[in-house]
Amino acid sequence: MEKELKVLPLIPLRGITIFPHMILHFDVGREKSLLAIEEAMLNGQEIFLVSQREAKIEEPEEKDIYSIGTICNIKQILKLPGNTIRVLVEGQNRARLTSYIQKEPFLKTDVEILEYEQCKDKDKCEALIRSIEKEFEEYARLSNSVSPEALENLDDLDDPGRFADIISSYLTLKESKKQELLEAYEVYDRLEKLLLIITNEVEILKIEKKIGLKVKSKIDKSQKEYFLREQMRAIQEELGDEDESKKEIEEYSQKISKAKLPKEVKEKALYELNRLNSMGNYSAEGGVIRTYLDCILDIPWNKRTKDNLEIKRAREVLENEHYGLKDVKDRIIEFLAVKSMSKSLKGPILCLVGPPGVGKTSIARSIANALNRNFVRMSLGGVRDEAEIRGHRKTYVGAIPGRIVNGMKKAKSKNPLFLLDEIDKMSGDFRGDPASALLEVLDSEQNKTFRDHYLELDLDLSEVMFITTANTLDTIPRPLLDRMEIIDVSGYTYEEKFHIAKRYLIPKQFEEHNLEKGKITFSDRAISFIIENYTRESGVRSLERKIASVIRKAIADMLERDKVKITITVNHVNKYLGPEIYTYDKADKTDKVGVVMGMAWTGYGGDTLPVEVSIMPGRGKLQLTGQLGDVMKESAEAGYSYVRANADKYGINPDFYKEKDVHIHAPEGAVPKDGPSAGVTMITAMVSALNNKKVKHNVAMTGEITLTGRVIAIGGLKEKTLAAFRAGIDTIIIPKANEKDLRKIPKSILSKIKVILAEKIEDVLENVFVEESTNDND
Repeated sequence: MEKELKVLPLIPLRGITIFPHMILHFDVGREKSLLAIEEAMLNGQEIFLVSQREAKIEEPEEKDIYSIGTICNIKQILKLPGNTIRVLVEGQNRARLTSYIQKEPFLKTDVEILEYEQCKDKDKCEALIRSIEKEFEEYARLSNSVSPEALENLDDLDDPGRFADIISSYLTLKESKKQELLEAYEVYDRLEKLLLIITNEVEILKIEKKIGLKVKSKIDKSQKEYFLREQMRAIQEELGDEDESKKEIEEYSQKISKAKLPKEVKEKALYELNRLNSMGNYSAEGGVIRTYLDCILDIPWNKRTKDNLEIKRAREVLENEHYGLKDVKDRIIEFLAVKSMSKSLKGPILCLVGPPGVGKTSIARSIANALNRNFVRMSLGGVRDEAEIRGHRKTYVGAIPGRIVNGMKKAKSKNPLFLLDEIDKMSGDFRGDPASALLEVLDSEQNKTFRDHYLELDLDLSEVMFITTANTLDTIPRPLLDRMEIIDVSGYTYEEKFHIAKRYLIPKQFEEHNLEKGKITFSDRAISFIIENYTRESGVRSLERKIASVIRKAIADMLERDKVKITITVNHVNKYLGPEIYTYDKADKTDKVGVVMGMAWTGYGGDTLPVEVSIMPGRGKLQLTGQLGDVMKESAEAGYSYVRANADKYGINPDFYKEKDVHIHAPEGAVPKDGPSAGVTMITAMVSALNNKKVKHNVAMTGEITLTGRVIAIGGLKEKTLAAFRAGIDTIIIPKANEKDLRKIPKSILSKIKVILAEKIEDVLENVFVEESTNDND
């Protein structure tokens, strides 16, 4: 046999074996392989393809590559995304790698073409070919992976060597087996090995099909679970694990006896345990029962923490962790005082109502610390499903207990402090009304027998201290609101914000930023400057964010300038936070006609709401703009009717409604506004515009009006007063009926604001207009 040598670029193949006369495409991504393809395309399009011994190797060496491969002709190249190409090749000849000519930048080798001789004993070869054809037809029938066209093409093959290679390419074999066939370049040897391999594959396929038919015939849908259970039981008996289920039942029995469960609960647990014991260890229902028993055993039926009733200590804890909030602290001290006397007081149900950021959630945690009770929090924001509160019935797939039961499990005591956060943000849909489900939870007369759908047992919640939080009471259903004691947690004054920032917020941010004491200090004026000019809120969340921003920028400044410490001044604040956002003290101080400052309440605290009135020639049209709600529209119409009915009293032309159009506008038209407290503001603005009288710029007012001119009480007086004070107002006019609410306003604010009480609209109008002498001077 004459040796023929060629110099060809080489590509190591991963997980692929190519036979002569075989057409195949594969993807090339390695840099060396890409360069080898380029070299082949420049020199006759021939390339030597050899399989790797291990497909995982990224950069194969000589020992990682087989010596026998196939010389192929490149038919087509297709570029793919990601610097990858797809190559279509056709196998030509077997070849042996004799030596490496180069390894960089790609592999180039000397290869010896392996020419094979025809079969010397043609009868033996013919017999092998016929046997292979017969076995291959059986292989094709069993595997369903060979097309009928492939079987037809075999009849046209006269060359035994080519016949063997074509058959080998159709077989689904391990790469080591394929390489074994490729290395068998003697035709008779190759045919013999091929027959042995294909016969073995046919036997394996027959066994697989036999097993599949047997399983399919014996096991239908109803018998499958029983079969698997019996099979598992037989395996356990062989392994000696047949007592596992008994051990599990015994463990549950011991836990139930040690748990000191109430009588009803213990009976239910034992009943479920007997069911588990009788139905077998591996039934679907068994998993449900185990989950149910675990839930019962995790609930603290009789576990309590001992309340700390020392009033002085409780007062210290509350004062150390929160500034202000006197009403809340006094209510907790009252609860402790009464409980220390009675020893059996039920857990109170308090509702902390106030704008965001005033510390409602954190005060609840402080109360738990003061009482030495475990604390658990549950957010109700966005809850719409009743099952969130009462749980799902066990008949449903994936049933779980409600969040009340899960909260008790988490608390690990029967008398925790349970915080129901954002109770005003619940809603209902077709799945039920969670607010109605809470009626039983938040009723001290009923919650000792709270029943969860999943548990189906009475759970005593009478010793739990429930605290709820809300931004507004408007969205809480009346029956639910009736079960709670309302405590207003209104916005903070400037002084309170200053002390909160100095005592709590700044040290907290130092700790979060891992700053050593003394590295950064804040001057009092800097803190005041941030409060006055960069925040406008009832709470302190925005203030904390601004302080954190100043600290971050100060740290960066220190590192850039190699400073050891820094004292934050007003100039630093201006530099770090940019131009001032709010300028309360620089508010419009000009007395104007038809412009009156009102006071409003929102879910985010108090706010000031200027109302503008413009009079123009027309036919008595009343126009309202500024995104006013239905209540404010009614107030405007009632005020307009009052002015018409009393025009003579205020020196207004009685026929103005025939000759003049009145336009009432609330600035910031993109912001919706509504509420029953703008009546006096609108009447004052209309009288001012119709009489051409200027209104004092330093006066703000609130109150609803009747058609007879009576000023009606409003809500949210404290928040409105704080907002007016922040805006630089020094005189406020409020309904006489709200005089009792002045005690809620800090004395530090009342001492700086003049309060005028109004029973009728005349009381308002007598105190808002600029004196005539001032107008003459103007």
